[in-house]
Amino acid sequence: MPYTWSTTPQGPTVLTLTAHRSLPREGFAAVILFASVMIAIPLVGFLGTKLLWGFLAGLVLVIWALWAALRRSYRDGTMVETLTRTGDDLTLTHVPVRGATKVWTCNVYWARVEIHPNGGPVENYVTLSGNGRTVEIGRFLSEDERKALFVELSDYLKTPKPI
Repeated sequence: MPYTWSTTPQGPTVLTLTAHRSLPREGFAAVILFASVMIAIPLVGFLGTKLLWGFLAGLVLVIWALWAALRRSYRDGTMVETLTRTGDDLTLTHVPVRGATKVWTCNVYWARVEIHPNGGPVENYVTLSGNGRTVEIGRFLSEDERKALFVELSDYLKTPKPI
């Protein structure tokens, strides 16, 4: 799961949500190498001709575009959401790839989690409500992960709170 719960005896309970990475860093290099080799194979027939340079320039551009797209995908995957409970305060911190960090705070006793099967930006959209605001959580998770997150958050908010 791209989210984890952590609790320490003296510290707060923390839920950390991160974007899923289907391609590890090692796979990034392998994809670029594989694409380069597969693109270079047809060029063998053009060795010794002037056409090779025209095709080579275009194929280098394709490899560069693939590299740039994969780098952008990795950068977009650095988004993190953290739900922290300290005493009676529940704080959701959303750290986007670009832009300012967003923070939502609510008393844990008034916090409510909801799932919206339809009508949201994604299927099974999960929101937290409290303190007069409604905020999204886990939008970048898969549909099944959002369903599981909703169940876990519902159970967490229903449990008796220590004094």
